[in-house]
Amino acid sequence: MQEIPTQKIQLSTNKVSVFIRREDLIHPFISGNKFRKLKYNLQQAKSENQETLLTFGGAFSNHIAATAFAGKEYGFKTIGIIRGDELRDKISENPTLQFAQECGMQFKFITREAYRHKTEAHILDNLKHEFGSFYLVPEGGTNEFAVKGCEEILTKEDVQFDFVCCAVGTGGTISGIINSILPHQKVLGFPALKGDFLKEDIRKFAQKDNWEIITKYHFGGYGKVNSELITFINQFYAENKIPLDSIYTAKMVFGVMDLINKNYFPEHSKILLIHTGGIQGNAGMNLKLKAKKLPLIDCND
Repeated sequence: MQEIPTQKIQLSTNKVSVFIRREDLIHPFISGNKFRKLKYNLQQAKSENQETLLTFGGAFSNHIAATAFAGKEYGFKTIGIIRGDELRDKISENPTLQFAQECGMQFKFITREAYRHKTEAHILDNLKHEFGSFYLVPEGGTNEFAVKGCEEILTKEDVQFDFVCCAVGTGGTISGIINSILPHQKVLGFPALKGDFLKEDIRKFAQKDNWEIITKYHFGGYGKVNSELITFINQFYAENKIPLDSIYTAKMVFGVMDLINKNYFPEHSKILLIHTGGIQGNAGMNLKLKAKKLPLIDCND
């Protein structure tokens, strides 16, 4: 794997310094933390002689897109259980689902109510009856193999940083980072969705205690954005030439910049932001923004 660049961010203050790890550049289609999460899951599926990957996701899921391409690339059939049965006839209007289908993924669309019960034993038994044997990759990819992959995000050179910051979805990425930090470092997690329940999910995998979840930068919940966030994404791109996805990384970067302005970080702190990829989701988000007559994400040269 190529070396992942770490770029310095332009700031209006010299009290702290901020860098961003460009995990979004790992792979053009298996982006950022999805590459990390799938790496050892794919190895495990091979070792179990499984030929099919089955996973779960929503309309614009980075995980669905990445799993579909990974299946195509590494010789697995893929099945996506998609939240929202109304999407069944709208694949051609959805850039993420269209991409996954072009990669060979087979879809099963289920209601939002059924989706809430997706991990229950009888649901999984029904899926095995319908599709035959498969390797189950959890929603968002988070399990022990995903955490193992995310433990490889930080390198020996990252000893210089005092804080490591990342967005939080299902908790796998931050758990891997927590497990690999050094005693003088602290991890800050910025959830992309409402609620404080993530701490318990993280504690299932995280082996250290020097971390904190900062819950006030979710912008209303998962997939929710406003014109302030879109303006921030476009401004950040104009200044740094780094695209941000609106679901995860943008909310984290926005939060870090706000905390810097509020003097949260001690003077001379060195802060590392983890860019977890997911830029593919911006196309779908722009469709939603256009329909609402809101500003669009513009991260193109």
